[in-house]
Order: sequence, then C-alpha cells, then structure tokens
Amino acid sequence: MRLPKTRTDAAMSELVPEPRPKPAVPMKPVSINSNLLGYIGINTIIEQIRKKTMKTGLDFNIMVVGQSGLGKSTLVNTLLKSQVSRKASSWNLEEKIPKMVKIKAIGRVIEEGGVKMKLTVIDTPGFGDQINNENCWEKKRIPDTRVHCCLYFISPTGHSLQPLDLEFMKHLSKVVNIILVIAKADTMTLEEKSEFKQRVRKELEVNGIEFYPQEFDEDLEDKTENDKIRQESMPFAVVGSDKQYQVNGERVLMENLNHCEFALLRDFVIRTHLQDLKEVTHNIHDETYRAKRLSDNGGLPPGEGLLGTVLPPVPATPCPSAE
Repeated sequence: MRLPKTRTDAAMSELVPEPRPKPAVPMKPVSINSNLLGYIGINTIIEQIRKKTMKTGLDFNIMVVGQSGLGKSTLVNTLLKSQVSRKASSWNLEEKIPKMVKIKAIGRVIEEGGVKMKLTVIDTPGFGDQINNENCWEKKRIPDTRVHCCLYFISPTGHSLQPLDLEFMKHLSKVVNIILVIAKADTMTLEEKSEFKQRVRKELEVNGIEFYPQEFDEDLEDKTENDKIRQESMPFAVVGSDKQYQVNGERVLMENLNHCEFALLRDFVIRTHLQDLKEVTHNIHDETYRAKRLSDNGGLPPGEGLLGTVLPPVPATPCPSAE
C-alpha cells in the first residue's frame, strides 16, 4: 500500500538533480572477418596499381654532377643499357669557356617487360671546369627542375673531397636525393678505395651533408638495410663502359663485384630504391621546399613545386639500344 506524497517529499524531489546521460564512448575498430560478409576485393589494389603503371608508365629524373672527364655520360648509358646521355666534347682552344654551369636535359622513353619509364637525364656540363668557381652553387644558378635522384661523381684522387664538392653538396642535399659515386675507381687499389670511402663519409658527417638513403626509415628491416648501405657501400666505386673489352681472351665483366660496384649501384637505383627515391622527393624534399617558400615569400605561384618548372617533354619514341 503506497502512502500519499507529502509536501516534504515533493520539495526533496525538486532538490535532487536528475541523472545526466553518460557520454557516448566511441567504439574501438573491430577487425571483421571478410568471410562473414563475403569477398570485398581489397587485395585487388595491387593489380590496379600494376595495370595503371603498365598503361601510363612512370617518370624518373636523374641529375648527374661532376667535373668533365669522369665518365658521367658513359656510366648513365651503361646503367640504363641505352644511349641516354650524350657525351660532351672537350673545349677547343678557340672556344670561350662559359662563365656559368649550363644545364642540359635529355628525355627518353625506355620500355622493358611492358613497363615504360619516361626518363629525363639532367647533365651539368662545365661544372668545376672554370678556374673561378665562386658562388657557382647558388640557387639562382640552378634551373627550376624537380629531380628524383642526383648521381654526384667524385674524382678518384684518394685524398679528400674538394671544397667545391662540399659546398655544392651542402646546398644540394637540402632539395634532392644525392647518391655519391667514385668515378673511374679502377685507378685505385682496394686499400686506397676502402680508405677513400671512409674519408669521404667522415667529411660528409663533419660538414653536416646528408646523402641518400637518409635516416627516415620507420620500418626496422628497411633501417637495417639502409644503415648497411650508408656504412659500407656509399659512395659506390664504379667503372663505366659502353664497349666490351677482352683481357687474355676473356671479357671484362662490369657486373663482377671483384672489379667494381656497378651492379650494386644499378640494383640500388633501379631495382630496390627507385620508388622510394620518388616518394622521398615528393613527401620530404618537395614539402620542405614548399613550406620554406610559403614562409619566406608568403605564398607559392600556382602549380609551383620543388625547384619549380616542368621538365622538357619526353619523346614518345623508344630509346635506341646501346649496341
């Protein structure tokens, strides 16, 4: 039997606050077994990417930097097994040496296994050839071109890097992936080569110059692999040749690691790190450049990215064979 509510009970009920509803707690994502819902098709993304790449091809841009006579054009042609880079002729006595470094870009389409690569090689003829190299690394001297990889050729002196090399790489490493190459490494003994590599790595560390692969790795396996490359292989000691030679009736094989590290360089640039070179350029160098320009100038012109203008158009004709 319920008793009737008194005035006191009514007053007390007004004083007691009503319970607040509990805030909704977001549900944690739960892994759903696709077998319960049927086949979704997430794993087809790899095939979609493959088909798109087969249809449109991929772009890859390489810059080669180094003094004349180090075999830059020969090595690039050997690396891609095609006549991509043109050999520059030496200066005649009557010709006037240019006052600044000129940039030449050559575009080609290379096809292998149904995959087309639109390759652009940016050469720097005249770099380091002038007597007065003062300020030849300044930003205004470098054309606005986005580059995925820069093969920087070092003279096989066996001593140390030249001041021009250090100053140029100090500026260049902020905007592009630098891969160091010791040119004409067959002029050095194995001991000289090993000591020179250690000396180069030490000089780069002292001068705060970063080279590819940089220490951006989050994956432990990638970090272990790239650390080994940084500490052992870099810079690559190579020999380039677009002709075959025989010694004592046997061919000299460039891919023999006992002779040079050309095979390591080729696998590193083309077979294992090509996509990473493109991603680091886009995600790190390009974004860093954009942020700096936005900070310095208060904005970027529409469509301007890393080092600005678009590369020369690449012809649709296949690249001729080197043979």
